[in-house]
Amino acid sequence: MTEHNDSAHLSASATVVVGTDGSHGASDAVRWAARTAADRGRGLHIVHCVDPIATSTPRGPYDTFVFLTMQDIRRDAERVLSTARELASTIAPQTVITTELAAGNPAHTLITQSARAYLVVLAATASAGALAHLGSTLLAVASHAHGAVVIVRGSDPERSTGPVVVGVDGSAVGEPAIGAAFTEASERNAELVAVHGWSDLSQGEFGGRGYLDVPIADFEIAEEALLAERLAGWAPQFPDVVVRREVEVDGPRERLIEWSRTARLVIVGSRGRGGFRGLLLGSTSNYLVQHADCPVMVVHPD
Repeated sequence: MTEHNDSAHLSASATVVVGTDGSHGASDAVRWAARTAADRGRGLHIVHCVDPIATSTPRGPYDTFVFLTMQDIRRDAERVLSTARELASTIAPQTVITTELAAGNPAHTLITQSARAYLVVLAATASAGALAHLGSTLLAVASHAHGAVVIVRGSDPERSTGPVVVGVDGSAVGEPAIGAAFTEASERNAELVAVHGWSDLSQGEFGGRGYLDVPIADFEIAEEALLAERLAGWAPQFPDVVVRREVEVDGPRERLIEWSRTARLVIVGSRGRGGFRGLLLGSTSNYLVQHADCPVMVVHPD
């Protein structure tokens, strides 16, 4: 495993990394990444992946045929990168932009680069091609990358109004998501909405009694106190951020989807309470990545 830590993501050399395949959705991702890089004073690194054979040397007649075919793919890939770079330059003319034509699996490439990236950006949709099967790529990167991953999606992915919204599950593993949310709200001069919900009331205990034996009003007070406690450690570091707290009786998924229709960005942790690194995204994060109407940032606890 690649070594990484928080300081690597925040170092001066850490860039915004964006994967592209030349699709319309990928263009949205490139624009979003370029604007973010410019706003944060970061470099932008654009990545496109091709089959390794496109960079290999032919060793026989059949290899030569395949090689020539793959060279056409390579030229198309170079055009994808060139187009993405031109697009990014129009958005962020003062930003240092680099490109990379990588050979191999796009998910592995982006996960590896995420260890030292400021953040990684992907589109929610893509066409078939060199960065094919972006659904599986997106799921793998969002699940297993280091630091933060932004999935650019929604009817207006560059929305410049509305709050930053964070889902708070109350667990320690969600702390990095809260920190990222305060940072994003401060950078964007936006209100921060913290949404906390509880679910599965038929399971577990609260104060030595089953959840269903506890008056809802008492439980709500306790959950509001938990949310306030989770936010309290961050608020003094970001005195400019106005925070709105919401506690939902049900799970937060539906409320976060509702907020995504007006939010600039929705932020969630990569997994919920008690999650294990080997598992895929938590149910709320996974649902938002597929259905939110604005960009979604998935923040990993490492």
